[in-house]
Amino acid sequence: MDDAHAPGTPLNRRELADQDFLSAAGIPRLEVVDSTGSTNADLLRSVTAEPSAWPDMSVLTAEYQTAARGRLDRHWEAPPLSSISVSVVLKPVNAEGRPLPTQSYFWLSLIAALALRGTLLETAGLPAELKWPNDVLVRGKKIAGILAQLGPMVDGSAPPVILGTGLNVTLRESELPVPTATSVVLESPRSTDRTGLLKSYLSQFAVLYRSFCNADGDPAAGLAGGASLHKRVEAVMATLGKQVRAQLPGDHEIIGHASRLDDYGSLLVVDRESREHVVTAGDVVHLRPWTAPEDSGQGGYA
Repeated sequence: MDDAHAPGTPLNRRELADQDFLSAAGIPRLEVVDSTGSTNADLLRSVTAEPSAWPDMSVLTAEYQTAARGRLDRHWEAPPLSSISVSVVLKPVNAEGRPLPTQSYFWLSLIAALALRGTLLETAGLPAELKWPNDVLVRGKKIAGILAQLGPMVDGSAPPVILGTGLNVTLRESELPVPTATSVVLESPRSTDRTGLLKSYLSQFAVLYRSFCNADGDPAAGLAGGASLHKRVEAVMATLGKQVRAQLPGDHEIIGHASRLDDYGSLLVVDRESREHVVTAGDVVHLRPWTAPEDSGQGGYA
């Protein structure tokens, strides 16, 4: 495969402005810009300046991001027209208009990851999985990342959430940020149409998000006529069942077995002394299983 980047195809703005699509997804506003530093940063500024102009499920997407930011303030840049860079304003309330408890907000990133997994499977034909806390993998390599940021509180109301998603679509190997990353085009996909991928993602996210809101942010409640969010996420979470190293804020780390998610979406890790740790933030590295020699009587982690 030629490693030079092929010119990308711009998003089809007419398709994205289609009222049937926007109405079905409950999107009141969708803006496409040619270039920006960061869609998340732009929306944070806009929501702060004009809260009413950006209602729940408003969308900003860019053809090119020059200063995209991920977790732990990591920065990267991809060639123009090679990725999906999209941010959504979330002001989650239930069917009666009551704000969701902020402790349920962690699940919003997992809803996005679940929706993106569905999109990659159904639109591109790729076997995607989730990696805690907010990555999407294909065949063990990172294809997308998600970043949720809290907006400002206005008049004592619950703060909005700006949910950003970056999906590598047509990046070649030499353009990937790290060797453990991948892109849609590198995985022999059924489609690399950015417009189709974006529409599918927003549609799938909207269904899960509305259902979660109507369940008052309860991850144990059934969603969209099926299993609970908690069960759906655990079923496709590649991190669970693996030996991991959780790199925590403040240069701390925990090495152990990733067993499950708790009610707040935190990762539970059991160390070699059988102590269970609740990991609420940090990076997680999947480790290869390691078995000690039979005569040592000791277990461990690679």
